[in-house]
Order: sequence, then C-alpha cells, then structure tokens
Amino acid sequence: MNLLSVNDKAGTYPPSFYASNITAISGSDAAQGDLDCDVCVIGGGFTGLSTALHLAEKGYSVRLLEAQRIGFGASGRNGGQVGQGQRVDQDDLEDMFGEDRARALWEIGMQAVECVRNLSKSDLVHADFYPGIAHADHRARYVPHSRSYVEKMNTKYGYEYISFLDKQEMQDLVQSRAYHGGSLDTRSGHIDPLQFALGLARMAQKAGVVLHENSHVKSIQHGSMAVVKTDAARISAKYLVMACNGYIGNLDADVTRRVMPINNYIVATEPLSDADRAKVLAKNIAVADTKFVVNYFRFSDDNRMLFGGTESYSYKFPKDIAAQVRKPMTDIFPQLKDAKIDYAWGGTLGITMNRLPHYARYGEGNVLSMSGFSGQGVALGTLSGQIAAEAIAGQAERFDIMSQIPSPKFPGGTLMRQPLLVLAMLWFSMRDKL
Repeated sequence: MNLLSVNDKAGTYPPSFYASNITAISGSDAAQGDLDCDVCVIGGGFTGLSTALHLAEKGYSVRLLEAQRIGFGASGRNGGQVGQGQRVDQDDLEDMFGEDRARALWEIGMQAVECVRNLSKSDLVHADFYPGIAHADHRARYVPHSRSYVEKMNTKYGYEYISFLDKQEMQDLVQSRAYHGGSLDTRSGHIDPLQFALGLARMAQKAGVVLHENSHVKSIQHGSMAVVKTDAARISAKYLVMACNGYIGNLDADVTRRVMPINNYIVATEPLSDADRAKVLAKNIAVADTKFVVNYFRFSDDNRMLFGGTESYSYKFPKDIAAQVRKPMTDIFPQLKDAKIDYAWGGTLGITMNRLPHYARYGEGNVLSMSGFSGQGVALGTLSGQIAAEAIAGQAERFDIMSQIPSPKFPGGTLMRQPLLVLAMLWFSMRDKL
C-alpha cells in the first residue's frame, strides 16, 4: 500500500488548517527526460529542502524530487514544535552512550533549534518563530524527575533557558487540572510548519535549486553516479540524498527496516476570543505532555487551538479524526467542549526503535539518508539538511556523530513488524492510563 496516496488525493494538500492559507510554490514542474546534477534530493520536506538549500549555497547543482507537493508529508502537517535536544532526554542518552557522546548529541540538538530560528528570519519565510515550550507532567509522580532534570540541565549542561514549574505554576500557565508540574523551555519554540517548509523552498529556488513536484521516485541505482528514475524522468547525480522519512516505502530496504511509519492526528478549532484563549493558555507557548502517546497543543495566530494527539498504526486514517482527537482535547480542557472543530487531519511520521534519528551512507558512500526523527523533525530534520550538505562538501564531523548512533531494525521482518509495533504501542498506551 502506497502511503503517498492511500489517505490523500494525488497532487493536493491535506484538508489541514495550515494548507487553507498558503501560496503554493511556482516553477516546480514534474521532472521529465534525461537530467543530471551534482546532487539529487528525494523528498520535499524539511530535510530535503534544507539539504538542497545548503548545497546550492555551496555551489552545487541540485534537483529536488517530491512525489506530491512541497511540504506534503509530515513537514507540512505537524504540531510545529521546535524542541531542544534529541527525542530522548539527556539522562537516557548518558546511560546509552556515556557523557561525552550524550553532550555531543545535546549540542547538535541545540544547533537544530538555532538553525530553524535563523532560517525563519528570511523574508522568504512567511512564518514567525515564537519562543516557549512547556513540558507538562500528567502524573504527580513525574514531578520530582522534572525538578531534578531541570537542575541538571541548568548546572551540568549550563542550559539556563529551562525552568521548573510546580503544580500551581503549571496550572497558571496551562489552564488545566490535568497537569501536576513540569518545565518551561524558553529557547525552544513553535512555528507554522507548512509556511516554514514553503519558505525553505523559496530560499532554495533563489539559491538555484530546481524543484520538481509530482515526481514520484520509483527506483534508485547505486554506483559512482547514482541514477534515480520516475515515471517520466531519469536523473543522474554524483550524490543522492534520501530525505523521505515515513514515506520511504520500498525505495530502500535497509532504511525501511529501521524506520517505521505511524500516523498522528491534529484538529484546529474555530477562532476563540482573546478572553477564551486566555482561559486555556496564559502565554503564546506550545505544550507537550509526558504521555507516551503525547498530547501537544498551541494556538495559531488567529486564536485557533491546534491540538494533536492519538496515533494509529494501520495505513489508513480513521474516518472521524475530529471525534478521535476531540476527546483528549476536552479531557484536558473541558472549557473547549463547545468549541467547533473547523479542521481535522492526519499525517505520517517516521519513528525508530530507539527514537533517535537514523543516519547512514549507502552505495559507494555517495548516497546519504537521514530519517526517523520520531516527532522531533521540525528542528532535527531541518538541521539534518545542513549536516548532509557539510558531509557532501567533505566536512562530515556532525554526520559521523549522528551516523554512529545505533539504529536497530524493527523485529518481525516485513510481515510481522507492524503487528508487533501495534502490540507494543497498546501496552504503552495502557501505561499512560495508570
């Protein structure tokens, strides 16, 4: 089953709030005929666009192939949260890799947020970066860890932008009895993800990148020159970058074994009054809670509550996304029970076994892949493009750090891995209720 078309009409954006107010990219015709370039990039999301942009700025000729529209996948559908660090916290990274490697991964995670922040300042990016993400503890027993973790990040890592919130402070900020404390990170933030992706595309075009929408890659041939084929084109390139994330499909068997697609869902309410908005969030921040199946939310510029939550592990989206997501939203915010849902949509992201990105080289070392950002893709996916461009230009230090992260294969092979994942996720979902 093709994830590129099973839930969405070919060549169109999903019925999301983000897609309701955009100007699509022009000058991005489908690839046709025999073409060549220094670098061919597959995927028109954050990673692919950032790769193409940073390579073009270094003088490489670049063609980017997107099967649907720029920002069609997870990059244009997500909650817009731009978080520090990796998807795994520093305590776990230290246990997994030791302090030196954990610190190196933290530094890369901080660089990721700065990368997004800096790119968003371009006049071609019609999306503002707003500072602030609160991490809300949905169980009182998690609060002591939040307190000690903040202290550790302040002292050991010298990261002074994160502060502990006790129960009253959290509930003053997030107007809900669902949370018992947590933290506030003022260096992280949030952004309109589709507008950001389209802005990266404009920047890439200005730098000389040739964008090809509606150009579904059907096969890849490795060699000293990589060959990429679509239905209508054959592209030869010195380097190939696969930036497909959850939509990799069968394009590369090794990546497919290590990166699993899962679906996540978001709703956007009708615009609220300023007074009603203040009864939900006291500040213009984003919030993510501590559930394994995370609830995350923020407000749009026009006062819509954008609430994300629930997941599914089959290929198709549920028939009534709005009803599915409304329940956790109103459980947390009963004051929104009468708010009309104007938009509801789903998206497919890529996760890995250890929730850390999968970086690898293939072929003769001239094929690079970065994916599996596991919900941290706005920041890490964007920075990954910069890192890939450096690696192709011969400066591979950061790429090597990331590629040394173990990336286990999902168990069960092609037939059983999806059912096994469903069982595991059901277990974690049950734990959220305990």
